[in-house]
Amino acid sequence: MNKIIHIYTDGSSKGNPGPGGYGIFIETFFSNSYNRKIISQGFRYTTNNRMELLSVIVGLEKIENKKQNIVVFTDSKYIVNTVQKKWIYNWEKNNFHNKKNVDLWKRFLNLFYKHFVLFQWIKSHNYHYINDYCDRLSVEATQKKNLKIDYVYEKKL
Repeated sequence: MNKIIHIYTDGSSKGNPGPGGYGIFIETFFSNSYNRKIISQGFRYTTNNRMELLSVIVGLEKIENKKQNIVVFTDSKYIVNTVQKKWIYNWEKNNFHNKKNVDLWKRFLNLFYKHFVLFQWIKSHNYHYINDYCDRLSVEATQKKNLKIDYVYEKKL
């Protein structure tokens, strides 16, 4: 039996831009075993789309072995459409000319090419218990002390 990995993600910002955070729930199924990881982090000043994308990136970074079968569940049409409609390949070909969050999209692609990743869109705030949990994690992360700095975003200001 192959290992199957599900990564549930959500990102948020209070104000856009404003304090932001992400929440991630990773579950791994292999043979008769089941493992999970829960991750969240807050940032002092960022955007919702950056946090949505960073949640996917951090989730993928936690997968140590290459060429894994991964399904990413997200409520972000920004991410799902970019990948499923193959916009990302044209963006990359054009060196992300006039695109936002270039630093994160490049970081994402390095991880995306290492695995077999599918994206599944989930309607937000629609009583999907894991998506709702990730939403709560992302919001709570914005309220923590010692928020991280999104250096790339803040540098542009």
